[in-house]
Amino acid sequence: MRKLLTVLVGLLMVVATVAAAQPDAGRPGRPLTVMTYNIHHGAGIDGVLDLERIAVLIEQSKADVIGLQEVDRHWAARSNWVDQPAWFAQRLKMHYAYAANLDLPPVNPGEPRRQYGTAILSKYPIQDFENTLLPLYPTGEQRGLAVANLTVRGAKLRFANTHLTSNNNAERLEQAQKVVELLSGSTTPTLLVGDLNATPMAPEIKTLTAVYDDTWPEVGSGPGYTIEADKPTKRIDFQLHSAGLRPTQASVPVTPASDHLPVVASFVLS
Repeated sequence: MRKLLTVLVGLLMVVATVAAAQPDAGRPGRPLTVMTYNIHHGAGIDGVLDLERIAVLIEQSKADVIGLQEVDRHWAARSNWVDQPAWFAQRLKMHYAYAANLDLPPVNPGEPRRQYGTAILSKYPIQDFENTLLPLYPTGEQRGLAVANLTVRGAKLRFANTHLTSNNNAERLEQAQKVVELLSGSTTPTLLVGDLNATPMAPEIKTLTAVYDDTWPEVGSGPGYTIEADKPTKRIDFQLHSAGLRPTQASVPVTPASDHLPVVASFVLS
C-alpha cells in the first residue's frame, strides 16, 4: 500500500511539473471562427448591390469575428448612401467598429460625412478600438490598420484588419512594414486579416509572414484563390495569426456577392 502511495505521489509531482512548464495546460481552448471579406461595397461580381446575401453568407459561416474591407458609410449612390457597418451590425446582432480611411464632407450641409474603409464585426464586445493610417504615396488611396481588443470567453484576443494598396508595390511594402511595427511589442494572441493585394511570395507578404503564421498553408486545402470571384486565380486575402491561436481548418466559400471570395478559418484560442 505504501509503495502504491509513493508511486501515486510521484505521478502527481510529474503532472504538476509539466503543468507548470506549460502555462496553458489544463485550460480549455476557446473555439473561434473568423472571416475576412472584401465586400466591394456590397456589389457582387454580377453587378447586383445586395447586403443581405453577404449577411446570409456570414451567418452560414458561423463566424464569431469578421474583418470587412471596402465598406461604405453614407458614401455615394453606388451603395444607396447606406451606413453599411451599422446595417450589418443590426442585421447580424453583432458589435462593430468602423475605420474611415477616406472621410469626406457630405454632398449637402447637415448630412452625414461620406466615409469609406474597413469594419470589424464581433459576437463579443469590443473592449477598445483604434485605426492608424498607413504610409501613403502621392498617387495612392489612404489605407489603415484597424485593431480591436476582444475578450473571448475569458481569453484576450487582438484582432487587426487591413486593406493594403493595390497599385504600388513599394507603397504596399512600406504599409506592411508599418503594420508589423504597429502590432509589435504585445504578447496578446493576435489575428491579422485582410485584403493584402499581393500573393504569398511577394516581399510585402513575406514581411508579414516573417512575424505571423499564414493560416491557409497550415490547414487550407487547394490554392485558396480569392480573386476574381467568378474565376479566381490569385490568393491575396489572408488570415495570419500569432502564438496562442491554433488553426484547425480554413475554406474559401464560393459566392457571387463581391469581386473577392471570403476566407473563413477556425482556431482554438488558448
